[in-house]
Amino acid sequence: MHHETASIATPAGEVEGTLDLPTGATGVVLFAHGSGSSRFSPRNNFVAGALRTAGIGTLLMDLLTPAEDEVYRTRFNISLLTERLGLAADWLADSLPTRGLPLGLFGASTGAAAALQLAAERKTGVAAVVSRGGRPDLTGQVALARVTAPTLLIVGGRDEGVIELNESAFHNLNCKKRIDIVPGATHLFEESGTLEEVARLARDWFSQHLS
Repeated sequence: MHHETASIATPAGEVEGTLDLPTGATGVVLFAHGSGSSRFSPRNNFVAGALRTAGIGTLLMDLLTPAEDEVYRTRFNISLLTERLGLAADWLADSLPTRGLPLGLFGASTGAAAALQLAAERKTGVAAVVSRGGRPDLTGQVALARVTAPTLLIVGGRDEGVIELNESAFHNLNCKKRIDIVPGATHLFEESGTLEEVARLARDWFSQHLS
């Protein structure tokens, strides 16, 4: 297992991430956390651990500096989050351990919109996308229609309002796509067994499309 801290320069200062790469990894997944979260998100780290057991590397990034994260408006600046996610993707493409590996994107909440915007921009540069409790509607209809990477939307069955937003976004996607609704789960998938189901769905999707 290769472990490394990623430090990425931005106009507002450095942001950091954690790369964990199993020996013989078949791909690497870049995580985009949601508003108010960070690379230490216990939910994203749980999913990342499941991916690594399947031989997939993970990079969990902070997309905002601490000062930026204190500003409510900045947390919902999808174009800024997408730009930072792109810098992290560039870091993976340039880093010797991950150079040439297929890239997957995992986005939660607002991070899902950034992941889909980046997938729309980079097209064949992104091999697969998974959204957990995401806001793909914030991506915009034009960008959603330009996504070519196979995309999985995972939503909690009790995440009222967000289900409808995901279903609407799902119809605007023209790529290979699937939507999975996890019964009994609320927005943060805190109910027993629901996060395990998210991890299983994400692992299977990335295993299929990053090989």
